Amino acid sequence: MKTTAEDSSAGEINRLHAEVVRLSKVSTDSIHGALVAAWRSGQLLVAAKARVRQSMGGGMWRDWLGKNFRGTQRTAQKYMRLAETVKDIGQLKGMSLRQVYFNLGIATEPKSRAASVPVGTLPPHVRLAQRLLVSLKRTDFRHVAPDQCTAYRQELRALFERLRPLFESELAGRSDLSIPPGAKA
Repeated sequence: MKTTAEDSSAGEINRLHAEVVRLSKVSTDSIHGALVAAWRSGQLLVAAKARVRQSMGGGMWRDWLGKNFRGTQRTAQKYMRLAETVKDIGQLKGMSLRQVYFNLGIATEPKSRAASVPVGTLPPHVRLAQRLLVSLKRTDFRHVAPDQCTAYRQELRALFERLRPLFESELAGRSDLSIPPGAKA
């Protein structure tokens, strides 16, 4: 036979369990709401950037952003990249904004500055290669004329040949980044 203390304890346990379930649902909904808001903000920022560039010129975007957006330029860039990369935000339900950024390769700040690892400035050839990759990802080659594609290939080949020795010399000095035997560089 149950005692009054056991009944009271069981009642409190079940009340707290119901609170956990309710707050977990609220938390999940809030996380998805933040993701949707960031994605929608990114869509609006992309559209605003196009309007600003068309009406005021490309150099005015930062000025416009500084006057009209309460977040940082980096935050605006992340929102825009999210909007440009993800077409259906519903597919990401259950993921936090930080998880989505990580999965899309969008850099984020560590949760605390104490956890951050100091990183030096990247060499110029690495920064150039990154800019090239970003540019290539934004180009829709389905709508580029075949002769233009050929020109791109020739220019990229020349750039690759210039960058390759820089990366190979950097890799040669680091055993943790060396290319395995038989792998293509």
